[in-house]
Parts: sequence; C-alpha cells; structure tokens
Amino acid sequence: MRKVFNKILAVSLAATMTFGIAGCSSTPKETTKGTENAKTTEAVSTQAQTITGDLSNTLVYAGESESTINPILNNHDELPDLIFSGLMKYDGNNKPICDIAEKYDYDQANETYTFTIRDGIKWHDGTEFTVDDIVYTYEVLTKDETLSASILSNYEDIDTVTAPDAKTVVIKMKKHNAAMLNYFTMGILPKHLTEGKDINTMDFNQNPVGTGRYKFVEWDNAGGMIILEKNNDYYDKVPNIEKVVYKTVSQESTKATMLQSGEADLAWLNANYAESFRGNDAYKNIDYTTADYRAMSMDFRTDFWKKNGDSIGVLNYALNKDAIIAGVLAGKGVAAYSPIQLSNFGGNKDADIYSYDLNKFASEMEKLGWKKGSDGIYERNGEKFHFTIQVRDYEEERVDIAKICSSQLKEAGVDMEVVLVTKFDWEAGYNGFLSGYAAQFDPDQFYSNYVTGASSNNMEYSNAEVDKLLTEGRHAASDEDRQKAYSEFEKVYAQAPGVVLVAFLEGNYVSTKALDGLDTTRVLGHHSVGVLWNIENWTLNK
Repeated sequence: MRKVFNKILAVSLAATMTFGIAGCSSTPKETTKGTENAKTTEAVSTQAQTITGDLSNTLVYAGESESTINPILNNHDELPDLIFSGLMKYDGNNKPICDIAEKYDYDQANETYTFTIRDGIKWHDGTEFTVDDIVYTYEVLTKDETLSASILSNYEDIDTVTAPDAKTVVIKMKKHNAAMLNYFTMGILPKHLTEGKDINTMDFNQNPVGTGRYKFVEWDNAGGMIILEKNNDYYDKVPNIEKVVYKTVSQESTKATMLQSGEADLAWLNANYAESFRGNDAYKNIDYTTADYRAMSMDFRTDFWKKNGDSIGVLNYALNKDAIIAGVLAGKGVAAYSPIQLSNFGGNKDADIYSYDLNKFASEMEKLGWKKGSDGIYERNGEKFHFTIQVRDYEEERVDIAKICSSQLKEAGVDMEVVLVTKFDWEAGYNGFLSGYAAQFDPDQFYSNYVTGASSNNMEYSNAEVDKLLTEGRHAASDEDRQKAYSEFEKVYAQAPGVVLVAFLEGNYVSTKALDGLDTTRVLGHHSVGVLWNIENWTLNK
C-alpha cells in the first residue's frame, strides 16, 4: 500500500509544482466577512500538531480549515452539528425529526408551527436553556439587518416567533414553505452570551457554547486543532467517545499522510488517496453517497459573462465527463447534468440534454455566432472565448478537474485559464471558480443559490423562469406539485445554466480499523459533510 500511496503523492506533488498554487471552494460568502481574532488554520505540517495524553478514546479527525463555529455563519461543517442543537435534526434518511423540540404541530390553515420543548436542557456553561433562546435566534435570522449569512433566504417566509409559555414556541409563517422543517434544524444560539453583539465578528464564533453532544474545550491555533469533549449532561444519548480532536488541515496529501502515520483516525479523502488505503487491513474504507457536485461556476458580475452568458450551456458538449470521473475520481462519481439530480424531486432525464460531442459543439457554436480564429480559439464580436476560473491550491482533486476541463475545452477551441490561488479573491475580476455544492436534504437548498438576489447567489445568476419555478417548488402545497416544479426547473436550467456541471462525487472516508459504528445510510453534503451524524453510536478501541 505504501508504494501505491507514494506514487499517488508523487503525481500530486508534480502537478502542484507544475501549476504553482491551486484550489477551489463552494461558498463565496465564507470569505467575505472577517472575524475578531479569527483563527483560520491551515496545517501544512503534522509535526506541529502533536497531541499528548491518553488517546485510547479520543477521535482524531483530519478535518478542514475553519474560521468560525457559529451555525448561522458556518452551515456546512461537522463542528456546529456536534456543539449546537436545533428544534429539529436530521435522521439517517435525511429527514428532519425532533431534537430540542419533543414534538411539534403544524396548523396548515393558519401556517403556524407550534413546538413543545424538552425539559432539562442546559447550555455547556451550565446555564438553563429557555424558549427565549429560540425566539432570540430566529429574531437574529429574520430581523438583524447587519447579519451577513448565506442562509438568510431560508428564513424569509417567517412572520413572527413567540413563546407563549416556558415550554412552547410558536412560529407563524407569512406563507407556506414546503422545506421549512429542514431549516428548523438550525443550531440555537445562547441569548445570554451573544445578545447585543455583532454576530458576524463576535469572539463567541471561535469560543462556542451550545447544547449539543460535544462541548468546545479549546481552539489551539498554533497546533492546528479544535478540541471537544463529550457533554455528559446531554439531554439525549451521551456519546461513547470521550473527546474529538478536529485537526484543521487543508492539504489533501497531508490528511492521507496523517492516516498513514497514525496521527489521524478518520479523514475524508479524494478518491485516489482513498484508493491507496483500500485492501489494507489496518484501515477501513467507508464509502458514502453524496449530493456533492463539482462545476465551473460563472461570475455574472464580470463583463465576459454579461455578454456571453448564452454560451455557457454549449460548453457541456466539449467535456468528456466520463473520462474525468474515470481519471480524477477513480471512477467514484457520476456525470452531472442537473444540480438537483441526486435530490428528492430531482433527476429528470429530460434535462440531460448534453452529450460529449465535439461536432455538435462546433455546430452549436456556429449558431451562436462564434468563429475560430487563426489560433484555433473561437471569437465573437472581436473578443476571444477566453475566461478565467480560480481554484484553491490545496484542493488537489478540484485542481485536477479544472486542468482537465481546461485541456478538453482548449481542444475544442475555448481558452479556459485556470488561476491557482491560496484564497479566493471575489473582487479580482476572475470569471468564475471551480465550485462544489450539494442539496442533500431538499432541492430548496438551492433557492438561495439560484434565485435572483437570494442570500447565497454570489455569482449573481438571474433567470426569471428559474426564479418562478424554484419559488413554486418552495411554496407548493403537495409533493406532486413540488415534483412538477422541480422537474421543469431542471429542464429550464439546463437550457440556460450558470454553471457547467461536471460530476457528483462519492464520499470516500478512511478510518483506522479501531473505529466502529459509522452509518452510511445518510446521503452526505458538500465536502461529504454529515459523516458524524450518529457519532453517539461510534466506538473507538485503539
């Protein structure tokens, strides 16, 4: 196994040296706001991350770089789900079930949710949890005009949140929202620690206090790790594993090295690194289904796409997606044609309108008015078909995807320039980025991404028909009507996309053989997030 691993590592390092710096991300919002005393950590060496003491019941997880553990600001990470609790939580089938709420009622006629809250919940600092904390959190989400968060569009249909007594919270909606139970999984903030502070920048974001399964202990910025311990006062099943050490690691090769050397017990790896451990009895390969796609997301704030947005979809004809999956993803993925194709209500094959066909590409380009210049690159209105895609350097798999897409497009006559960056620069004028997103729970998760002016629509994609269909899907009264809206959305979006979809990934985790209890039932999200959903049932016997 070591020879296979070293071969893959050598190839990866060679590619990195060739391109300089690489990378990519999913959410531009992540880097638009700074934080007080921000502790963004990117471990480049495992030597600085030595952990001492008895580790026999401590899970060392090679995670990712972090700057905040506030569930409102960081809704795509494992840590908020461990530390915080919501009215609801997700089960293994990706469905919302009761959590802090012991039950709820929905009055459809009055568009009102009534939640009955559990007894005996305490914040990790020992303070009693109250319904006022819930009211406060939802008022932050719906009334704080200074809040900058990608999820705000998920809560725009809430009218009022009240607590008529110490056991009850009533949420009145402006209109029906078919996905609302999903958004009630949002972690609740402690009013006594955060009221009156700037939610975007408060110190609490790096020193969180929640009510969840694990308590925050320390953020060792120099050592590159976040330390948690189990919450013995947790209102539900207390975990078996005493501590979780979340190592903040960016480099994919570093995660693989940490597993190989015994410095980590669990890590999400790209497909090729994961393959290097397969068949070794010292490790377990745990493969999940995900709804996580990779794509070139185009920035419609830039002049190139303002003028040439009509030529995004046709690029699909020039991409051999199956070859990319076979090579970069070691076959661990499926070709993508719709952002919601792996979601419930998704997968309309009538939206699968592009195939790899260079002749078709050429004919469609001609219809759009593009002509090849003497250098073989298409031109229209005196401008070359040249655009830039930024990719973050430490995400090797995305760098490889971007490089192959660039090569295939160049062969077809399109000059896609891959710009490797250490951190995304959203004001530099790049024409897009190699993105990743997922809607593993409900297709409405993409409402905030694709609806004009929505809270996570950072690339400013706008299509009136898409807006209409996603709004219909959100407010539809029946599953049948939702299915109709989302099926039509897939067809409309395929005709006028804002991204060039490449592939949906499998979620390839590797663990030490000492770790048991991981449940692959759940479909995971972006960066295969959600693996810790049932950590209370895990055991570790080092």
